[in-house]
Amino acid sequence: MFEQYIPLWIFVLIMVSTPGPANLLLMASGAQKGYAKTFPFLLGLMCGQFMLNIGIAFGLGIFMREHPLVGTIFAYGSASYMIWLAMRGWNSGAGGQTQDKLYSYRDGLIVHPLNPKAWVMGILAVSQFGKDFDNFYQVFLLIPLSFTAGQLVFHSVWCWAGILLHRALGNQSGKHLLMNRVLILLTIATVLSALLYGNQMA
Repeated sequence: MFEQYIPLWIFVLIMVSTPGPANLLLMASGAQKGYAKTFPFLLGLMCGQFMLNIGIAFGLGIFMREHPLVGTIFAYGSASYMIWLAMRGWNSGAGGQTQDKLYSYRDGLIVHPLNPKAWVMGILAVSQFGKDFDNFYQVFLLIPLSFTAGQLVFHSVWCWAGILLHRALGNQSGKHLLMNRVLILLTIATVLSALLYGNQMA
């Protein structure tokens, strides 16, 4: 029985560990604030993804597919929010200053429900792996909890990568500001590419 979960966990590992808006925001926040002050944001990301996966298991993905206008409005609204969230940190690091409240638990709670990559991950997990499970609890608990465990590990890795990058740059505030803005631009590019890909698939 354990073996039937391995494909799901490999999928979760690949999806959660690869670059996306949440991971890039975590990297930027880790570089600016450190792990402890970023953890509430990380916790919000985990809770938001968990709730999204529960909603998808109850048919939220089917609803969005059957109402394309709602999906389109949601996609553009999501992209706008993600870009706004990223841009909030544009000047963080200038003059050696950081913003301790740059990304909060509440911000993290909203990110994944508005993240196109998170929707794709959740829908694929439920549609491709959920059909092979025998009972309600495997679909409604095992899949969301698998993502939660993967996020705790790999979101933390991305946050620590930002911390290490910050340390590598030393005390040069100009380099920190440049690094921060590069991460923000990469986040925005990721959001826009996901939006473009979604429109092509529609």
